[in-house]
This record gives sequence, C-alpha cells and structure tokens, in this order.
Amino acid sequence: TDVPSGLIVFLVAIPLCLGIALASGAPALSGIIAGIVGGLVVTLFSNSSLGVSGPAAGLVAIVLPAIQYLGFQNFLLAVVLGGVIQFLLGCFRAGTIGYYFPTAVIKGMLVAIGLIIILKQIPHAFGYDKDYEGDLAFSQSDGYNTFSELAHAIEASTPAAIVISVVCLAILILWETKVIKQFAWSKIIQGPLVAVVAGILLGLGCNSVGSMQLSSDHLVSLPEGISLTFPHFDPTEINAEQTSSTSEGANSAGITDFQAAMAILITALTLAIVASLESLLCAEATDKLDPQRRQTDLNRELRAQGIGNFVSGLIGGLPVTQVIVRSSTNIQSGAQSRLAAFVHGLFLIVCVVTIPQVLNL
Repeated sequence: TDVPSGLIVFLVAIPLCLGIALASGAPALSGIIAGIVGGLVVTLFSNSSLGVSGPAAGLVAIVLPAIQYLGFQNFLLAVVLGGVIQFLLGCFRAGTIGYYFPTAVIKGMLVAIGLIIILKQIPHAFGYDKDYEGDLAFSQSDGYNTFSELAHAIEASTPAAIVISVVCLAILILWETKVIKQFAWSKIIQGPLVAVVAGILLGLGCNSVGSMQLSSDHLVSLPEGISLTFPHFDPTEINAEQTSSTSEGANSAGITDFQAAMAILITALTLAIVASLESLLCAEATDKLDPQRRQTDLNRELRAQGIGNFVSGLIGGLPVTQVIVRSSTNIQSGAQSRLAAFVHGLFLIVCVVTIPQVLNL
C-alpha cells in the first residue's frame, strides 16, 4: 500500500512545490528540489512513520523578504546554516519541547488547517487560479482575502474547471463507498489517481471545444530543460554585493560584508526556529492521525530536518519542514511506513526529469 500512497502524495506535492516557490520569489525548480530532498533525504534520517516533508507555505513570509534582501545565492547559504542549527538543536534534545504541546492545540491546528484548505480550494474548483496553489494566508497576492475571493471566484468561474471539479469529487466520494472498497484492486488503484486521470482526459476533451478551453493558469507549469544537474550556490560568490539595502538612498555597494553576514545568520536562525516548531507540531499531529499510534522521536526528527535543509540549500532548494497537508494525504491513502514518503520523492525526481510534459497536463 505504500507505493500507491506515495504516488498520491506525489500528485499533491507537484502543484504545492511549484506554488510555494512562486510565492517565495524563488525559481520554480527550487520548490521541486525541496520536495525531492524532503522525500529522499529527510525520510532516511527521520523515524516518523507517516510524516512527509517538503517546502512549506508557513515559511513563505520569511523566505520572500529574505530572498529580496539577501539575493538567492546568499539565501541558499542561510538555508544551509539553518540546517546546521536544526541539527544541533536535535543533538541538544530541543525536540522534547514538542511533547509539551497540549492535545487541544494539535486538534485545533488540524481543524483550522482543514477549514482553510477547504476555503482555499473552492476558487480553484470554480476555475479561478490567480492565487497560487498552497497559499494559506488570509490576505492574498491577487488583492483579495480568503472570504472575498469566494464571491469573486464565482463571478470569474470557468465552466470546464467546474465540470472537472464535480466529476473528480464524485470519483473521490465513490471510492470511499463499500461498493468500490469490496474489490481488492481498489487498494492499489486509488481514488485520487483515478480522479487525476479523469481530470486530464476531461481537460483534453474540453480543449477540443472552443468555448470550454482551459487556460495556462489552470495547469501545472514545470520549468523546461530540467536535468539532474541541480543549481547550487557558489561559496565564492557569497558577498555583500548580492545583498540589497532597504535603507533610503543606499545601494548594494553601501553594505559591508559584516552586515551581509549578520543578515544571513539572522535569516538562518529564524528559518531554523520556525521550521523546527512547524516540524514538531506536524510530527505530533501526524502521530495522532496514525491508526497505529506510533510515536516519532522528535529529537531525531529535528536532526533529520536539519540534514534535509543542509542538502536542500546546497543544491538550490527551498527550506523544508514536515508538512501536515502531504502527511494527512499520506495517511488517508493508506500508507503504512516511511516507504510511502520515500516513494513520493522518487516519483518527483524521476517524473519531473523524464515526463514534465505529461505532468503539465
């Protein structure tokens, strides 16, 4: 059951990795790299049975201004240093703070995230996709907020998107009924996979009808020319000249190397603390959702996240944390072990490199 579960998480991860990279002002590939690292690297060192790691929407508020101020090269160094700090936090057993989160906080967080996701997905279901996938903020980049977006989405709806949404939702509901679950093949051929295939076929069908065509906004858009040679930061290029000043009348030449170094260190520390807290909360929540009630070693989880961020920064990726959306999808898809999260990483690296045109459908 882990392989089909990993496939479902992979399908969820693709638009989220791209959307979070877009919102962060980073190259699209950096989000994909973070997803790959979360699946292949963090999973190897973590003992979270069902947790899935990758780029997180919760870090966008830190990442976006950091990239704008530091420049992308300097920001990658901050991610690397943040990973080192996280690893040290795990070595000093700072993960035990996670055991003191009250159950009510975890349940409240899960309910809140669930409601936000429902509200945020309604505009996409109507075919309004100006706001990026994975945005959990109340005030959005398109000028609307979570509630005003709903009314605007209905006015700007796309018939083809509504048809696809209704059909795919019907498939997901049908797959949860006893009629389908009585068949053994239903555990291998998962409902979300059938919904994605149906969505692709309906999308292609709608594009053959002039008035029903989908626009590029409705589709995943992977960068072209992806290869296994990932971008990475060059330590010889890390200097104050890449850092822009926000002070009035100053330019990049007016910033000293010391100021640039301090800005990088502060960003690294901020990323380490926020990413660690988010990972601890998500690990606790995932354990409570686990049907087998297995417990994650939170100190080991911090070390795993630290290693993940160290590697992600080295090869040009965004910071990673354990994320509840992909973790809960993993659980709902019937995952039994860490293999599912690792398989999702394998699907990411193989499919993004070999069949990006198919994924764009």
